[in-house]
Amino acid sequence: MTDRYDVVVVGGGAAGLAAAVTLGRSLRSVLVVDAGEPRNAPAAGAHNLLGREGVPPQELLAAGRREAESYGAEVRSDRAVGARRDGDGLVVSLAEGGDVRARVLLLATGLTDVLPDVPGVRERWGADVLHCPYCHGWEVRGRRIGVLATSDNAPHQALLMRQLSDDVTLFLHSGPDLEDTEREQLVALDVRLVQGTVERLDHDDDALRAVVLADGRRFDVDAVAVAPRFVANADLYEQLGGTVSEHPFGTYVSSSPGGRTDLPDVWVAGNATDLAAMVGGAATAGVLAAAGINGDLVHADAEAAVRRRSERFDAATEARPHASLAGGRVHGLEPVGGHG
Repeated sequence: MTDRYDVVVVGGGAAGLAAAVTLGRSLRSVLVVDAGEPRNAPAAGAHNLLGREGVPPQELLAAGRREAESYGAEVRSDRAVGARRDGDGLVVSLAEGGDVRARVLLLATGLTDVLPDVPGVRERWGADVLHCPYCHGWEVRGRRIGVLATSDNAPHQALLMRQLSDDVTLFLHSGPDLEDTEREQLVALDVRLVQGTVERLDHDDDALRAVVLADGRRFDVDAVAVAPRFVANADLYEQLGGTVSEHPFGTYVSSSPGGRTDLPDVWVAGNATDLAAMVGGAATAGVLAAAGINGDLVHADAEAAVRRRSERFDAATEARPHASLAGGRVHGLEPVGGHG
């Protein structure tokens, strides 16, 4: 095992690459292991990102990789499939073979969107089937929007969509019954409420066309909002002994605000710990985690330097021959009283 790094970052999205840039700028040896499966790959653009509004996700990541590499980070296209402790370090196993060793592991592994099991949802996901009004709402403003109720967040999601369009329909598919207050608000805002099981979303290669219910009713729509279950990609964390935390919307890796987990020398940034983080927030989290990691390593390096200095001093003292007692000197020291 010859590949050794200060930090191995698993995940080459916004959080992982921002961390790699920050660590590289602090002269840390960094490896980013990236499987090449960004969560936002289906999206046409990344939004709410100051200075890069609407940038295609793959273009943004390519620029991030170049920036990280310009500061000495290594970006490797591979999948991290295992993690274990070995002595005072961490070892990450790669799918294409071989292991790499790290002093610190940063998990920027993101999350998996577990979509409702309705035909058409996955096929149009990230285009005109969406979940975040801040990421995709502007693009469907003023259009016919359906909201597929699969969780107790559906009424809130319908209200958010109603801000963007006068034509919103909430399909009470499999979510819980509406509270009286929720129903009153939706009705007051002219949100249509449709009871019944959604059988499928009709679409063609270019666009979503309609929501079709099991009883045959059909409702023409231009976009549908859904609420996936957000599941943190936490296999490595669990292999190292960590336990994921439950959230009303899914699971996540618990951490301090800066990304420190309960496991020594294991940090996390991005959607794996913050289910709501958008691209800009994930990048910020990567920078903060990197700063915390570098701070820890700086102190560890300083403590190691103190130990080495002490060991050299002890070794030199042990190797020094005992001075003769002649001349009133003991171990090379003059007697009290000076030169006399």
